[in-house]
Amino acid sequence: MVNVNAAADQGIRIGPEDVRIARLGESRVACPKICGRFVPDEPSVMAFITKKQIGEYGGEPVYFEEAGPRERIFFDPAKTKCAIVTVGGICPGINDVIRAVVMEAHHNYGVAATLGIRYGLRGFIPSCRHDVLELTPDNVADIHEFGGTLLGSSRGPQPVDEVVDALERMNINFLVLIGGVGGMRAASRIVDEIAARGLPIGVVGIPKTIDNDMRFVARTFGFVTAVEKATEAIACAHTEAVGAPYGIGLLKLMGRNSGFIAATAAMGLKHVNFVLIPEERFALHGPDGFLAALGDRLVRRGHAVVVAAEGAGQHLLPPTDEVDASGNPVLGDICGLLMREIKSYCQGLPITLKYIDPSYIIRSVPANVADAVYCGFLGQHAVHAGMAGKTGLLVSSMHDRYVHVPLALASADRRRIDTASEFWQAVLDSTGQPRLAPPDAQPDAPAAGDSKE
Repeated sequence: MVNVNAAADQGIRIGPEDVRIARLGESRVACPKICGRFVPDEPSVMAFITKKQIGEYGGEPVYFEEAGPRERIFFDPAKTKCAIVTVGGICPGINDVIRAVVMEAHHNYGVAATLGIRYGLRGFIPSCRHDVLELTPDNVADIHEFGGTLLGSSRGPQPVDEVVDALERMNINFLVLIGGVGGMRAASRIVDEIAARGLPIGVVGIPKTIDNDMRFVARTFGFVTAVEKATEAIACAHTEAVGAPYGIGLLKLMGRNSGFIAATAAMGLKHVNFVLIPEERFALHGPDGFLAALGDRLVRRGHAVVVAAEGAGQHLLPPTDEVDASGNPVLGDICGLLMREIKSYCQGLPITLKYIDPSYIIRSVPANVADAVYCGFLGQHAVHAGMAGKTGLLVSSMHDRYVHVPLALASADRRRIDTASEFWQAVLDSTGQPRLAPPDAQPDAPAAGDSKE
């Protein structure tokens, strides 16, 4: 699979102080884990790998703290209770992460208890009346075989003071929060409230966003599974397209702000001729617009497959003036617009247009093997960090190493595709898609060539 981290974190300048991880106190307890290697606390994993990146992001090498077990830990395992909560939308692999946390905490540390908080942050709020689930190796043994999350999830903010009240009331020593950018921002607020009260409670995040759009995270879990399932849908769209004269298969994939699923799936299955993503604005009309390029493709090749990320083309639609439970603007229906415009533009051709939206199927399936293994490492490293008294961090992967990234740094903004990068050029080369004109101009750059399909 193509490494999509090449355009990872443009625009963020960081220094050594920005990557420092907070600790609840001095670690004095011997780690009970039988381990061939303990990880030192000093930062050792370079954030950037080229001199150009180092110059752009701060002028000096910056190193993240490596994740892993510490020889001395902060909490006494026999007296330690940890909790797990999942927030935001579901994606493949959440149950694998939950299972890994429980197994690591129980078998390798011997913690007193691991509690599962039901239905996201709502589970902390007494008025919501959600029961807490005690998690044991027995009741999580097989959950990785199922999609979704054993604990349930929810969107939307909850009163931070009530969340921390609940952590105190249940005598939780550290919380593992599985969530996306919004979830990590909530985790940061929880950390701030805990610090204001002077409580020895840690918060460790595990990045969960199917869109793969979190800063300083090479790949979020579930992304590989999502791409794999997306290619199955692309194959169906291609079958529909070639099954009729002037057939068009239109496929919508997840990607509110970032088009990583659409772009990577298009390269994974070479049937795609056009990829529309949120990062690249395009004109519908005009000689270098999308409709002209699509019409040319149909005349020359007799069929076309179009993949659109859900957040693509929002500049072509009126704002909905609505927000969802997480505070995100409700997106306009880009595929509805495309279907209307394509039918109007192609009135001279007997087109057959088939529309497929597999979004909820893609995010609801169990993780594939690659994601399942990755989830296991993330869950284990979250427990290592929590037991060591680390707080205000998420566990990330970088350059094939696992690292601790401060929550504030990871949630500052979303990662997006750099359309001037080699990654996006590889997408264009794979599809044969020309550089479409932006809405306010008609560039005279040459097309990238025709698709080989």
